[in-house]
Amino acid sequence: MNASPNDQKKLLDVADLDARLRQAERRRTHPPQAARIAELGAERATRSQELSAATGARDDVKTELQRLESDVSMAEARRDRNAERLAASSNAKDAQALETELVSLGRRLSELEDAELIVMERLEQADADVDAARALLDQLADEGTALSAASVVAVADAATLIEALQRDRAALALALPDELVALYDKLSTRGVGAALLQRKACQGCNMELSGTDLQQIRQASNDAVVQCPECSCILVRTEESGL
Repeated sequence: MNASPNDQKKLLDVADLDARLRQAERRRTHPPQAARIAELGAERATRSQELSAATGARDDVKTELQRLESDVSMAEARRDRNAERLAASSNAKDAQALETELVSLGRRLSELEDAELIVMERLEQADADVDAARALLDQLADEGTALSAASVVAVADAATLIEALQRDRAALALALPDELVALYDKLSTRGVGAALLQRKACQGCNMELSGTDLQQIRQASNDAVVQCPECSCILVRTEESGL
């Protein structure tokens, strides 16, 4: 196949547009925020479990505190009843028994109130743990919302760029011989469609050509379409080719 050296050089512009199109397509399908958004999803799941565990632990402490408060109320009620009975009692034996029970109830109430204070401190810490877990979840949600919004913008920008690049590529390809474009398109589906031959090396695969291959290229006419013996891309020759 033959094509003017100028048309062959224009294939490099097509190749550049194709490379930019591939990059833009990657940004469209995999925006830069995607990886962090996925990380946030996994992290939110973990933090949600932690919040659930912290909430469950706090509920257990609340239940324990409610039980202690109930025990305190019952002990206080019994103490008050016994105090009333003692005040109204005229039987010395009954009065002594009531006094003994009142002393016992006093110790019991003191123990219950001490335990109640300890549990109240635990509840305060449990509330703090729940608040911290919820705050972290809120922070992750805010970051996810911001990243999702940025991702939508990035995808839209990439789509706009793709449309512009596709228009430029179509216009450039339209000005080139159909046969040359067809060969380029066929080769580009397998890798690089066209690349410079620069300092005796193919810039498509970065392989230096052998002396035999370079000699064959030297003998080819200026309008001959030559291909890299390693990667098969169209080799565009310039004064920098080292021929």
